[in-house]
Amino acid sequence: MPTEPLSDVPPASAEVIEIERALTRITYLATRARRHERLTALAGVPLDRAAVALLRQIADSEPLRPGELAQRLGVEASHVTRTVQQLQRSGYVTRVPDPDDRRAQRIELTDVGREAVARVREAGARGMQLALSGWQPEELRQLAGLFHRMVDDFLACAVDDESGQEADARAATA
Repeated sequence: MPTEPLSDVPPASAEVIEIERALTRITYLATRARRHERLTALAGVPLDRAAVALLRQIADSEPLRPGELAQRLGVEASHVTRTVQQLQRSGYVTRVPDPDDRRAQRIELTDVGREAVARVREAGARGMQLALSGWQPEELRQLAGLFHRMVDDFLACAVDDESGQEADARAATA
């Protein structure tokens, strides 16, 4: 989100306030430790939340450098390095040469890692299917489309914010 002073941003509408409240609730529910433990137990994937998040991120992209993974997840590079080491020892990921710079390495899922992500996603989707079983298919399509649009807008806002922060940093050192 932009770091501009809040006085420069118009007040939030009632609809935006309700969306923020709902997102806060769903984020809390989705990140509870008990939910994660249940999900990974159902999937048969004995990994902590950080490791599962990293596996999902790798699965959603081409092999990435650890620094790129850290940036996408919004965590410190050292955190990703430790998690990658854990996942590599467990056979979920492997390091491959970066085709753009042979000195660097990218992180790639192994077959075991791809299977683990698939099982976690399947367990999560089944739980969501149960929770949303009373919804009509058109409602689900609309919700999915709106969620994707919101995520895209959040990402665009985050990119704008990062560009602004870099410009601010350059200006401060000039």
